Amino acid sequence: MDMDTESLDTLMAAEVYWTALAMKQQGSRFYRAIGEALEAADVPNRRLIYQTWPDAVWDFYLRGLRLEAGESSPSWG
Repeated sequence: MDMDTESLDTLMAAEVYWTALAMKQQGSRFYRAIGEALEAADVPNRRLIYQTWPDAVWDFYLRGLRLEAGESSPSWG
């Protein structure tokens, strides 16, 4: 996947926390390390990570949205 401008803009505007969390919780050792790097990255390096691994980052972004939605769901108990 070549990251289109709209997808890159979406990622750049999104909260890094959820994408990085999905990478660290659900990724291989490699993607756990990328999640750590993403969380620590400044804006230019975050853009570089997004552009270097577009398919994987987009997948983890979507997983992060699900994690965030689950976190904000009311719990019964």
